[in-house]
Amino acid sequence: MRLFRSARWLKLALLVSLIPASSYAGVLVSVGVAPPPLPVYAQPPCPEPGMMWTPGYWAYGDDGYYWVPGTWVPAPYVGALWTPGYWGWSGGLFVFHRGYWGPHVGYYGGVNYGFGYGGIGFAGGLWRGGVFSYNTAVMHVGFRGHGYVDRRAVERGFVARNSHVAFSGGPGGIHHDPSPGERLAERDHHTTATRFQTQHAAAARADKSSYASKNGGHPSNGAVSRPLGNGAHGASASHGAAASHGAPASHTAAASHPPAQTHGGGGSNQHSAPASHSAPQSHSVPASHSAPPSHAAPQSHAAPASHVAPASHTAPQSHSAPASHTASEGGGKHK
Repeated sequence: MRLFRSARWLKLALLVSLIPASSYAGVLVSVGVAPPPLPVYAQPPCPEPGMMWTPGYWAYGDDGYYWVPGTWVPAPYVGALWTPGYWGWSGGLFVFHRGYWGPHVGYYGGVNYGFGYGGIGFAGGLWRGGVFSYNTAVMHVGFRGHGYVDRRAVERGFVARNSHVAFSGGPGGIHHDPSPGERLAERDHHTTATRFQTQHAAAARADKSSYASKNGGHPSNGAVSRPLGNGAHGASASHGAAASHGAPASHTAAASHPPAQTHGGGGSNQHSAPASHSAPQSHSVPASHSAPPSHAAPQSHAAPASHVAPASHTAPQSHSAPASHTASEGGGKHK
């Protein structure tokens, strides 16, 4: 037994040494079972300018995987872009790499989370003169102005367009090595999730109905307009509400419907989870991110316009084969 435990910890130590610095955000979680497919859901409209979309994802708790809904959060500083966390495969385990804020969108495993996060970069918008401008080809915006339409950026960002697979590497996972741009983004100054995001995740973890063991991998709230645990949540988006409308027109961001962003794809991508270890292992890992800038939501002052990494992806991928995405950005997940 002691020999087994020693070998297990040696494997984890080696695994930690291979993880990029950008992944060190406090606690590293490794699990022996693959996360469920990404559910299909519609994106709620952006409630106000300066809010940034953070796609939903599967996290792991005491009762297994639970869904953290996609939501709009205030940008922590002007020029900030969110790189989503993702489950990767290493040493026979599924390891969660936490997301972070930075001037560019980095590597997130090629997972298609939808709504501008198609697997490579982000096609949901960019910073212009200290103000965030939304690409309404894939973003659902509930107010006028602050918008443009760029479908080509969306098309360039897919790794596995119709996939609902929620992890990278390993048996049945997405296979995408970091692009040159994603490698460069690793050298940026990164900051960890904001208090809005951490409270949101904590509220999802406390909600028993968010666990896959209870909802069968189909959470009732695929997304909410505002973070859970922070007062009003706004309208929630059901996982099955994949919008079928096309991308909003011209430069007015007032879209009557969210662009068709569903996690769905066409084929069946269900994978049985290779289970080497059932219980998650939490390991303390030194945090390499410095504290986020003190200023809160985006100000009107000029900020370095960050060039969005390649196109965005669609919503989280489910093990069931993703439904076909629309031209704007597919993915039954989010668009």
